[in-house]
Amino acid sequence: MKNIIICLICLFFSGISIAQDSQVIMSIENEDVSLSDFESIFRKNNKDTLITADDLDEYMELFINFKLKVQEAKSLGMDTISSFTKELEGYRKQLARPYLTDSEMLDKLIEEAYERKQFEVKASHILINCNPLSTPEDTLKAYNKIMDIRDGVIGGDDFETVAKKVSDDPSTADNNGDLGYFTAFQMVYPFEQAAFNTNVGEVSMPVRTRFGYHILYVADKRAARGEIRCAHIMVRPKAKNIPEERANAELKIKDIYAQLQQGEDFASMAQKYSEDATTNNRGGELPWFGTGKMVTEFEDAAFALANDGDYTEPFESEYGWHICKRLEYRPVPSFDEMRKELKSKVSRDSRSEVTKASFLEKLKKEYSFAANEKIQKKIRKCLDTASNTVNLKQKLRMKPFITMDGKTWNSEEWIANLEAKIGKRRALSIDEFIAQEWTSFSEKMIMDYENGKLEEKHDAFRLLMNEYRDGILLFELTDEKVWSKAVKDTTGLEAYYEKNKTNFMWDTRVNATIYTCKDKKISDKVLKELNRGKSTAEISEKINRDSQLNLQVKSGQFLKDAETILSKVEWKVGISEAVFMNDQYFIVNIEEVIAPEPKKLDECRGLVTAEYQNFLEQQWIDELRGKYTYNVNREILHSLAD
Repeated sequence: MKNIIICLICLFFSGISIAQDSQVIMSIENEDVSLSDFESIFRKNNKDTLITADDLDEYMELFINFKLKVQEAKSLGMDTISSFTKELEGYRKQLARPYLTDSEMLDKLIEEAYERKQFEVKASHILINCNPLSTPEDTLKAYNKIMDIRDGVIGGDDFETVAKKVSDDPSTADNNGDLGYFTAFQMVYPFEQAAFNTNVGEVSMPVRTRFGYHILYVADKRAARGEIRCAHIMVRPKAKNIPEERANAELKIKDIYAQLQQGEDFASMAQKYSEDATTNNRGGELPWFGTGKMVTEFEDAAFALANDGDYTEPFESEYGWHICKRLEYRPVPSFDEMRKELKSKVSRDSRSEVTKASFLEKLKKEYSFAANEKIQKKIRKCLDTASNTVNLKQKLRMKPFITMDGKTWNSEEWIANLEAKIGKRRALSIDEFIAQEWTSFSEKMIMDYENGKLEEKHDAFRLLMNEYRDGILLFELTDEKVWSKAVKDTTGLEAYYEKNKTNFMWDTRVNATIYTCKDKKISDKVLKELNRGKSTAEISEKINRDSQLNLQVKSGQFLKDAETILSKVEWKVGISEAVFMNDQYFIVNIEEVIAPEPKKLDECRGLVTAEYQNFLEQQWIDELRGKYTYNVNREILHSLAD
């Protein structure tokens, strides 16, 4: 709830900041608000409307109230407490993400992913394991091995045979390296790149992933199938390796198919006979799926169905026999429909490393980032490989080491980083360790520096941070002064109710019983029994002896608009005539007419609390307007009028 309220505050008061090169439209204490900032917030919340001076004056009053509350929060030091700074920093991390990436590269990757989503690639692969932390020697050995394998395949060796013989992918034993059809995001990005960039019938150059080195043979490329929703009936043979059991399963599925052909309902047959326990109770319905989600036989059979409602002949997969019915189909969505999903996937996918690397390169050039290589070498020489410690003189720690954006940093922080991590370098050599740590350290340093300059470089980000800062402050203080106070201050709430209870009135009500009769004959019987003084229970028992649908009874205290029939009868004590309405007859027995009266506090506590909150807020605003000085330049304000 707090997040929602803060976001609403930010939307309403977005754009508030201090501008140096604009006319001052308003000042509160020592803070000036520029015309341009006020105009941006006003127009954001008053789109496509004719702006009058009265509109501007009305909006300015809301703006003053907002700024006064924020000023009060600052005066109380609420912007310095740890919980506030921690929460604001959390928001800042989220808001900064779009500014800490290469947006141009991100857009290109999104477009590339969508283009690939239009196609599916059928490929086989051979894998030679190579751990990401492998030594250069082991890495070279794995690369040379995969290149020798590729040379053999190019020279005429059968890809499947070679895959089954040498591939380190354990699934090769079953599929000979054949991965079937796949599209974007179904493989790690480097593998996907190789698949889509290799022509049909060709073998790729080796590609490195976190699993090792691969070569791919691309067998086919086709248009994407889209997605389909199906139901199926499955029959499993009790033992796959016994021909008689497989034959029995085939006979059973054919019997089911014959009944479907004779008009039996597919869902009912699935509930009765399907041996897929996860779907039979739902009439065999499966979730939406596309390429690569089901076994090949099932996908091919399902996507071959031309129309919703069509079903296949029995077919066999590794799981048993199936009949598949098409329920719904949807093609690949448009780019606009998929853009948000693709952006999210690209950001989570290994593609994000591409945007990060591109962004870092741009920042290095922008800030002329450089490290003193002589200092690097001296640090390397001082590493004690025997004890895994760093023995560096204080003089070396103070040497200028990094230059960026015209500023200089000494080597102290870099050396501290090495000292903290060298004991955990595992099998890495000193040179490998330094190279790895330098990459991560320098990247973090550049990103941290850029992060610290976001407000300076991006006005939109600065404004957004101001919105969230003021929003959090406003929430905390308003909650303390108004929202929670109104709920907790029961004495004040009761006093406010007593003073204003005539504002919370019941309209005229009746204590009545409404009799809804099936037809005229029933209504005549009910009227007769009522006039004889029979009770509701006695009447219901007698009238509904043959059917509970003859008479429905509702008793209680009603407002006039609570039931339509109440507006059709005269509001006086007594029994009404039967009224025909909506193919039924109604009789109303009014026992009491209750004149308008104040609601009890428990009957309107929510309304009273809301009004009490409004009262407290207005009281607080009056106090703030008397406490702080503020000025509005009405001439500048009214210059915004149309």
